[in-house]
Amino acid sequence: MRRGPGLGLTLAAVLAVPAAAGEVQFLGRFDWQGEGAIFGGFSGLEVTPDGAGFLALSDSGATLAGRLVRDGAGRIVAIEADRPVMLHDSAGRVVRDPLDDAEGLTWAPGGGFFVSFELEHRIAFYPSRDAAARGLVAPRAFRDLAPNGGIEALALAPDGALLAFPEVGAGVIAVHRYRGGAWDRPFDLGRDRVWRPVGADFGPDGRLYLLERDFWGLIGFRSRVRRITLAGERVVADEVLLATRAGRHDNLEGIAVWRDAAGAIRLTMIADDNFRALQRSEIVEYRVED
Repeated sequence: MRRGPGLGLTLAAVLAVPAAAGEVQFLGRFDWQGEGAIFGGFSGLEVTPDGAGFLALSDSGATLAGRLVRDGAGRIVAIEADRPVMLHDSAGRVVRDPLDDAEGLTWAPGGGFFVSFELEHRIAFYPSRDAAARGLVAPRAFRDLAPNGGIEALALAPDGALLAFPEVGAGVIAVHRYRGGAWDRPFDLGRDRVWRPVGADFGPDGRLYLLERDFWGLIGFRSRVRRITLAGERVVADEVLLATRAGRHDNLEGIAVWRDAAGAIRLTMIADDNFRALQRSEIVEYRVED
C-alpha cells in the first residue's frame, strides 16, 4: 500500500483482538539493506518449499530473487539476491507511475507468477520476471475498489485457483476466485474494523494463512496472522495464530508459508518500508507448533 493506512487507536480496537490459537514461536528478524531508488517497498513474498529460494515484489514494480542463507538452527543470517528486474506491461514496456503500484504476489500453476496492482486495479500473469504482462479479465467488482484499497493479497489454492483479497471493503473480506478463465466469489471472510488484509498464502497443510495489518501512528504497526481451514467453499475454522503489539515489527505486508526440516510450519514475512529511512525492509519468521 503506497500511502499510510488509517489510525486504529481506540480502546475498543484493542479489546477486540482475539486471543492467539496454537503455539507460535518467534525465530528471528533480518534487516535487509540494499541500494538504489527502487530497493524497498516490499509488499509481496514467495519462498520455495525448502525455505531457501525466494521472490520478492516491490511497490516500485521491481522484483528481486535469490537465496535466504540460514545457520544451523535455520535462522536467516544473510540474503543473496540478484539485480532487480522491473515488471513490464502487456506491450513489453517497464511499468511506470501510476501503473507500477504492485502489491500482491503468488506463484502460478506450471511456472511464472501473478501480480496484483493498486491505483489502476488489475492482476497480471508473468511467465518470467522480464516477460511482458498477460492481463486477466477483471471482474466488474474491481471497478468499485477504493483507489488505494484494491487487491492487496493473492494466494494460489491447492486446486490451482487464484484467490484475490481486497484491502478495503464494507463488512466482510470479499474473496474473488479466478479459475477456468472466469471469476466468481466463492466465500467471504470476517473483517475486523481496524485490521486490513495485506498478504496471503496457502500452507503445505492446505490451510489459508492471511496476514493483516493495523497502524498506530507514531507507535508503529501491529501484525496479525489468521489460519483459515476450508472445506470446499465453506469456512470451517478461522483462528488467530499471531497478533503482535504495535511497533513489534515494521509494516509486514508479504507472507510465505512452508514446512521446515523438522516438519513445523514456518511463516516468513517481509516488511514494506514505504521507501522511508526510518522504516526497515525486515524479514521476520515464526514457527507454528501444532
